Amino acid sequence: MQQLTSRTRKQTWRSLSGLLRLLILTQFAFNIGFFAVLPFLAVHLGTSIGMAGWLVGFVLGLRTFSQQGLFVVGGVLTDRYGVRPVVLAGCVLRIAGFVWLGFAQSTPAVVGAVLLVGFAAALFSPAVESEVARQAVCLEQETGGSRTHVLALFTVAGQAGAFIGPLLGALLLTADFRTVCLAGAVVFVIVLCGHAWLLPQHIPGRPVVRAAGGLRTLLRNRRFLAVCCAYATYLLAYNQLYLALPDEVQRVAGSQTPLAWLFALSSLLVVCTQLPITRWVADRLDLRRSMSTGLLIIAAGFAVVAVAQSVTWTGAAALAPAAAFVVLLTVGQMLVAPAARAWVPDLADDGRLGLYTGAMSSLSGLMVLAGSAATGTLLDLDVPPVVPWLVLAAITALPIFLLPARRAAVPAR
Repeated sequence: MQQLTSRTRKQTWRSLSGLLRLLILTQFAFNIGFFAVLPFLAVHLGTSIGMAGWLVGFVLGLRTFSQQGLFVVGGVLTDRYGVRPVVLAGCVLRIAGFVWLGFAQSTPAVVGAVLLVGFAAALFSPAVESEVARQAVCLEQETGGSRTHVLALFTVAGQAGAFIGPLLGALLLTADFRTVCLAGAVVFVIVLCGHAWLLPQHIPGRPVVRAAGGLRTLLRNRRFLAVCCAYATYLLAYNQLYLALPDEVQRVAGSQTPLAWLFALSSLLVVCTQLPITRWVADRLDLRRSMSTGLLIIAAGFAVVAVAQSVTWTGAAALAPAAAFVVLLTVGQMLVAPAARAWVPDLADDGRLGLYTGAMSSLSGLMVLAGSAATGTLLDLDVPPVVPWLVLAAITALPIFLLPARRAAVPAR
């Protein structure tokens, strides 16, 4: 399996253009810089800054909103001005945000820095993701290979960065949090310089939309909204790594110490098996079936935990259902996420790929925000532990019936 994974990764990498390689390495570097800082932010706010627990949660929520909720802004700007200026502007803002966060000592300063850090990603992430998707479609048309192979490699690069980033941050945290923030800023300085040198001003074949608009048409695009709903359900399920899973681990193990190993298991699964799984699926399933199968696998993960709660487990075996959930959730993620990104170019209007890419993240983020609040309420209710997991299993499977039949493209409107 390891030899197959390595060979698959090398074959996919060699088939890519220089631009695609740059953008995939960009995702890798983005996540190293980001995850070197983010995992340690909550503790810093609570201990070093002295914020109350509710205020720490509020600040973290602001970061999520300024990033995920404003993806659509970055998408619109990418369609209007192109990839290069939006990526460069996002890098500059992320550098400024990390430096500010490292020196911030008051609540207003922290809030301003966190908003800047989040908005930076709302600029560069839609720009990079939309161009990777467009280039993947072009490569598919030229070579006949599946676009999902490219998007899977993009996912692997992001997960590898998310795995390395916290290790770097933990190493630097022996100095202090400011050092961690400055190191994150240095990563983005390197990215900024690399893109200023290598990223072309005008990417051949990418249309530039001079007129505003497109949002009204997007909101009437039922096929796109259905895919958004399915993607949002996947994101809601994935967020249970941080909501329902810690609660379950605490219940069976008496502490949340095993969580770190379960998170590492998820990241390593993606890095090691994403490409061979994607290649196997691409030869057998279209995008709709890939998303449907992924959602069913994730639903099965919730069901496993629900069923296991009727059995008394002891010792290390008590964590087996949680580990099975993480494995099934990760496998489902490896089917759903690349397929959803690969589907967006078929659903977007001409010249609006940035808007649609950003809107999928923004709309899904809003749905996840509402769904997470409902899930948190359900976990706090005095109901048997099996109930939340069964409800989550059912919710995850429902969007399968909403997914549209795939068509090659959406006519220009």
